[in-house]
Amino acid sequence: MRAVVFERYGEPAEVREVPDPAPAPGGVVVRVEATGLCRSDWHGWMGHDPGITLPHVPGHELAGVVEAVGSGVSAWRPGDRVTVPFVCACGTCADCAAGEHQVCARQTQPGFTHWGSFAEYVALDHADVNLVAVPAELSYATAAALGCRFATAFRAVVARGRVAAGEWVAVHGCGGVGLSAVMIAAAAGARVVAVDTAPAARELALSFGAAHALDPRAAGPGGAAGEVRELTGGGAHLSLDALGSPATASASVAGLRRRGRHVQVGLLPAESGPAALPMDRVIGWELELLGSHGMAAHAYPPMLELVRSGALRPDLLVTRSLPLSGAPAALAAMGSAPGSGVTVILPQQ
Repeated sequence: MRAVVFERYGEPAEVREVPDPAPAPGGVVVRVEATGLCRSDWHGWMGHDPGITLPHVPGHELAGVVEAVGSGVSAWRPGDRVTVPFVCACGTCADCAAGEHQVCARQTQPGFTHWGSFAEYVALDHADVNLVAVPAELSYATAAALGCRFATAFRAVVARGRVAAGEWVAVHGCGGVGLSAVMIAAAAGARVVAVDTAPAARELALSFGAAHALDPRAAGPGGAAGEVRELTGGGAHLSLDALGSPATASASVAGLRRRGRHVQVGLLPAESGPAALPMDRVIGWELELLGSHGMAAHAYPPMLELVRSGALRPDLLVTRSLPLSGAPAALAAMGSAPGSGVTVILPQQ
């Protein structure tokens, strides 16, 4: 099969022929019809993830068709249209027994723990636990955006952030995760303040329901946090760092009102240094600091129902598609120009 392979961190990847994968006894091989280009892929390419073994094929946000099944798989067969969370749970550890598959102690992640979906085919583990059926009316490109960014944002806003109608929600960083969070919070009846340096990202945020869109570089002396507090009459009830940097994490916490909730979604690599969080305010204002890590496959149905009804439109997030040959350059560009919306790679083209 053809796949995007890199031999060294931070050096150019290339499309080459590699052996086809085979399914594990409890796993499947999926023919990849679409796979998202995510900033997490860039972090892996840069060497920020210690679980990667070189040479490596990135890609973790995918949708496609089951090509082959392992001997222990009972719920799926060749020809099924599927997607998968980026966290593939084992299904048997204590966390999985509690339904918390997204923090499985023995999790695997395509594109990180093993070769991923920037390829014509990808192997996925524990299929009966992790695969999600893709409705016929959902395109593969749209379904690919669900597995990491949209599902991650859905759980961060709804389950972890406990968004409520009428609340103020601030979203710092309006890439794929941030724009998804804007759309989901607005659909829940919240008033959203989107914060991003890119004009195109701010325009998309407004089109997806944000009440305000701020450029943090143009903020006053109080920075983005001060602008959020002023616009919201005292601070956001819920704020998310969807980018992952010391500056956005700090601004997200500092922009909260009393008893507000911060959800950290974006990864902060060690190279960026620690975030300076106002812990005195966390104590005095009884703020909540929460992490959010994907969403388990069993939690997809409510989200998919909102997509089916048209209340949520993840298809609008897909702003660019590329053939597999365009993936290496697009991956490298994520560091300096992450882009707006979701870029989808189509490996069969």
